[in-house]
Amino acid sequence: MSNRASVGGWLKGKTVRKGGITSNAHTARSSTPQVQSTSSTLFSGGVKDASGRTTEYFSMDDQCPVCKSDRYLNPKLRLLVSSCYHKMCESCIDRLFTLGPAPCPICQKVLRKLAFTPQTFEDLTVEKEIAVRRRIAKEFNKRREDFIDLRSYNDYLEEVEDITFNLINDVDIPQTEARILAHRQENAALIELNVQREEQYVQALKEQEELERQEKEQRALELRREQEIEREERETAQREIIDRLETSTKSAAKVIAKSRAEAMKRSSARSTTTTVLRSNAQLLRARAAQSTVVPDPPHVPLQDDWYAYEDLYTIRDQYDDMYSDAVRKDREGIMRAGGYRVEEAWDRALRCAVAGLDLVPLSGLKPSPGRTDSVVTST
Repeated sequence: MSNRASVGGWLKGKTVRKGGITSNAHTARSSTPQVQSTSSTLFSGGVKDASGRTTEYFSMDDQCPVCKSDRYLNPKLRLLVSSCYHKMCESCIDRLFTLGPAPCPICQKVLRKLAFTPQTFEDLTVEKEIAVRRRIAKEFNKRREDFIDLRSYNDYLEEVEDITFNLINDVDIPQTEARILAHRQENAALIELNVQREEQYVQALKEQEELERQEKEQRALELRREQEIEREERETAQREIIDRLETSTKSAAKVIAKSRAEAMKRSSARSTTTTVLRSNAQLLRARAAQSTVVPDPPHVPLQDDWYAYEDLYTIRDQYDDMYSDAVRKDREGIMRAGGYRVEEAWDRALRCAVAGLDLVPLSGLKPSPGRTDSVVTST
């Protein structure tokens, strides 16, 4: 093959729509049976976006390892990935697997045509890892509340990662599959229960999103109503000024000033009502905060055998936190758009507060200059 300029890994994305990609029927020789091309088959798999479409990866350096056809000779070349994670073009897939299951020409594993999926990532190892983790997530779906302590839960997660690693790297596959089967048989009821929990959680998220959407629409409607009321009041005030100017014997300046004063009085009355409501709510919150007495006993070093920071404290639903007040009042969620959560900030602050509480106060240190005490104690 003649020399050609290297493209340097130029990449391009292609979207596979629901209708699939059609191609012309392949021309077969007269000595071979006519096999109708089925390259328009909708291949599943890949990572889908919100619209249900798969963004497929391909490169100008793509080449079918079976027929050696590349994108320079065939611009419409499309490579698909088998269940053994070897790539082949659609023409080779039609030729080898249309009549039924056949061995892979690379590793000899028996494959079916519908087992081929579009390639989503450049590295097929990533493709395989995603498929393995999707499978494992369906089998090993226990939650933290399913274990008596955090250590047992971490041991379970470590076992899941060990199984995932073996499947991704083809290490002890028979023993790993036996472990998966044993776990499925022992925890069938719990697996089904967690599947139902996940469905309920997703449904609750959808309901919450719908509720937030309705509240946003309601707030927008109320704002439009207020604007409409203000507009009508302004128009009414203008008509009153015109009527008074037509019927009154006073000077125009006095009539206009009196009308404007009445309008300002009505506006201030509305703002006063809103301010009173807000001040009452703030007063109630302040009284609730004052009624909460936080004990402050002397420090006693913790001697318990604790495993994680969560064992040292219990996080509450609400705190009197002036720094996060603006975030909590943000009903539109603008200040939480980057993923910021007030609960995580509180949890981090509590972790910093309890760090070192298990340490015994230091003693026997030499006094620093200017000090007369010889023992450093904790208050």
